[in-house]
Amino acid sequence: MIVKTFETIKLEKGVQHEGIFILTLNRPDSMNAMNTRMAIELIDVLEELKYDEQVRILILTGSGTKSFCVGADLKERNGMSQKDWKKQHDAFEKVTESLREFPYPVICALNGYALGGGLEIALSCDIRTASESATFGLPEAKLGIIPGIGGTQLLSRILPIGIAKEMLYSGKRITSNEGLQWGLVNHVYSNESILDETIKLAETIAKNAPLSLIALKKAINKGTETDLTTGLILELEAYYKCVNSEDRLEGIYAFNEKRNPQWKGK
Repeated sequence: MIVKTFETIKLEKGVQHEGIFILTLNRPDSMNAMNTRMAIELIDVLEELKYDEQVRILILTGSGTKSFCVGADLKERNGMSQKDWKKQHDAFEKVTESLREFPYPVICALNGYALGGGLEIALSCDIRTASESATFGLPEAKLGIIPGIGGTQLLSRILPIGIAKEMLYSGKRITSNEGLQWGLVNHVYSNESILDETIKLAETIAKNAPLSLIALKKAINKGTETDLTTGLILELEAYYKCVNSEDRLEGIYAFNEKRNPQWKGK
C-alpha cells in the first residue's frame, strides 16, 4: 500500500486490493470542513486518478470518528469578498462535478456528520455507507441560502421527492437509519467497522472488469437523465465497447478454465 499525504487530504493506494484507493478528508480539528485548499487538492488528485490504470474503485471518507465533512469552512469565509467567495464556490462546484464524472465507482463512507456541502459531496458519489452515529442534513435555508453544489438536484433524485423537500425546506437532520430506510445510504455499519466493511464492499466491485465498471457508471448516470429509448441506446453503445474488448474474451476464458480473470482494461 502506498500512502500520500497532502495538506488537507490523504490518499492511500492499493488498500487490501490493488485497485482500491482511499481518499480521506483530513482536517479533523475543523470537523473536515472544506476550505479552498482542500477543494484544490481534491480536484487535482481526482484528475490524477482518472488516468491511473490501477484504479478500480475509490472510497471517500473523513478522518476521525465524529465527522465526514460539515460543509464549507465558515471561518475562512468570514470577511471574504464576493469575488473570492465566487472563486471558492467555483472550486467547490468542480469537486462535486469531478466526483460525479469520475470514471470508476466512488463509495462514500460517512463516518459522522455530513452536513451542507459535506452531504452534497456524498450525494455526488455512487454508493454511500454510513456509521451508526452518522447524521445528514442540508441546513442552508437556515443561513439564508440554498445548497449550491448539487444538493437540490441530487437529493431529490435519490430520495422520494416529498422527503427531499422536507429536508431542504426545514433544514432538519436525519439519522443513518432514516437514511438507510429512505435509500440515501446502502448500508449502516458500526462506528468501529465502517471503513473495514466499506473496503469489503469495494473488494467485490474491484474484482470485476474495469471496462465494465466504467461502462456501467456511464450508462446508468447518463441513461437515468434521459428518456428510456435514449437510455437503451446509451446502454447498447457501452455494451458493444465491452463486447469488442480483450477483457471480454479473458472473462470467457477464465470462466471456462475455472480461474480468476486477469483484467487488462483493454
